[in-house]
Amino acid sequence: MTDVTLDDTNKLIIEHLQRDGRMSYATLAKTIGLSEAAVRQRVQRLLDNGLMQIVAVTDPLTLGFARQAMVGLRVNGDLRTIADRLAAIPEVDYVVICAGRYDLLAEVVCTDDDHLLDILNEKVRAIDGVTSADTFMYLRLAKQTYAWGTR
Repeated sequence: MTDVTLDDTNKLIIEHLQRDGRMSYATLAKTIGLSEAAVRQRVQRLLDNGLMQIVAVTDPLTLGFARQAMVGLRVNGDLRTIADRLAAIPEVDYVVICAGRYDLLAEVVCTDDDHLLDILNEKVRAIDGVTSADTFMYLRLAKQTYAWGTR
């Protein structure tokens, strides 16, 4: 539970920062119609309560990570426990518990095919409860966005 309400002002702050995470407090304050101090406090509360993050999004290829893949997993046992074990693997940057053909989806970012093989064989498939793992290697990232708004 958080102690921050997503009122219209907080939603506006989030929407503006989704478009430009480097927007200054002064510009944000002017755009929203609050004081700079009020905006700074609201942003800090949103960050502190885990309602948003401000991060640099990179292209993994430019940083030497030539292989990305989504792994669809079928598992036996507690989904949350297995999801936590997957999330603890440094090369895994995304884990979701889902319904449908797979119980879990995990995105893996690796330097090359040998690195991917090592992660799949030594870490992912070694987790107790993993019964199968289907790997979907990325050929090209066609769209990636984080500006879906707040509704």
